[in-house]
Amino acid sequence: MDNIAGSKSGLTWAVHISVVLLVALWLFPTVGLLVSSFRTSDQISGSGWWQSLFAIEQNLTLRAADPDDEGTQELIDGVYTVAGNLFGTAGDADISVWGSSSRAIDAYAPGETADLGDGETMTVATNGDYVWTASEALTGRGQRVFVTAETPPEFTLDNYEQVLLSGNSTDSMAKAFFNTLTVTIPATIIPIVIAAFAAYALAWMDFPGRALLIAIIVGLLVVPLQLALIPLLKLHLDIGIGKGYLGTWMAHTGFGLPLAIYLLRNYMVGLPRDIIENAKVDGATDFQIFTKIILPLSFPALASFAIFQFLWTWNDLLVAKVFLIDATGDTTVMTNQIVELLGTRGGNWEILATAAFVSIAVPLAVFFAMQKYLVRGLLAGSVK
Repeated sequence: MDNIAGSKSGLTWAVHISVVLLVALWLFPTVGLLVSSFRTSDQISGSGWWQSLFAIEQNLTLRAADPDDEGTQELIDGVYTVAGNLFGTAGDADISVWGSSSRAIDAYAPGETADLGDGETMTVATNGDYVWTASEALTGRGQRVFVTAETPPEFTLDNYEQVLLSGNSTDSMAKAFFNTLTVTIPATIIPIVIAAFAAYALAWMDFPGRALLIAIIVGLLVVPLQLALIPLLKLHLDIGIGKGYLGTWMAHTGFGLPLAIYLLRNYMVGLPRDIIENAKVDGATDFQIFTKIILPLSFPALASFAIFQFLWTWNDLLVAKVFLIDATGDTTVMTNQIVELLGTRGGNWEILATAAFVSIAVPLAVFFAMQKYLVRGLLAGSVK
């Protein structure tokens, strides 16, 4: 009965449930990052991203308008008066209690008048409208008001404007974005070009030492990246390409070539031999076979490695820290910029969330655009 056509075994259901859980495990943080990037700092500190569509009750510290500002203070019936709205404009906020001191933030209900001393009084309405009066001219900064209010959902594009367009180099990631593209695009294209030629030679050309080269490439796959950083940096400094884009491209190329050659060689070996032999009979050279037959047929493997290399170089911090150090910040990449934001703006979660989502937007777009080739490329050469 367990093998009736159309029925699914318990193992199949377990696999499906596991896949759904894994997808959710990776999806929820990404969605949370996206939602948080559009929220204000008060909203983030007051509730989780999953509550972003609902009104929340928050304790807020607001301030009345500065009486020294021109046109703010008026003399009405012999009383100096400052009026306005604590939220800027009357909106959907609903104040339940308020106070003039941090030690008693719930001292007054909306509509009640507080005695601030020295002849000053303040009245706050439910929607945030206030009237601040005094017998003598008010000076200094606006009166602080502590309120407990239910605020509606609030989303803004100011976070992206500050991160991408701010003139402050500490906050702006626009330059870091283009610096990352400058590192990633050549570091993806160069190893693909070199590996494609090498893979074709190892797959279809007979020459002495071919088996030894393949064994060396397989061995290089298990060499730790950290083991080669210092010797490679010393070599780059000796030949004059250290601490710049060229040295970074060469480092990424060297670290990515073993996997690229191994992946492409396995795929090319699995291509039909008859096609290559017929092309040789027709007088095609190895270069013509490579460019007109092998490359078009190997596109899934090329795209698969391109995804891996692009994601690795885009998200890289270690190689950038070692080979791309610039005190002026002219070559700072996005991963390093986010690390600096953590140090300088560690409390501004809205800025950090926006910067982090900007950094993952391009890899997500590349992955979804080329994901159909990923599995085909990963299975290259596994089935004959």
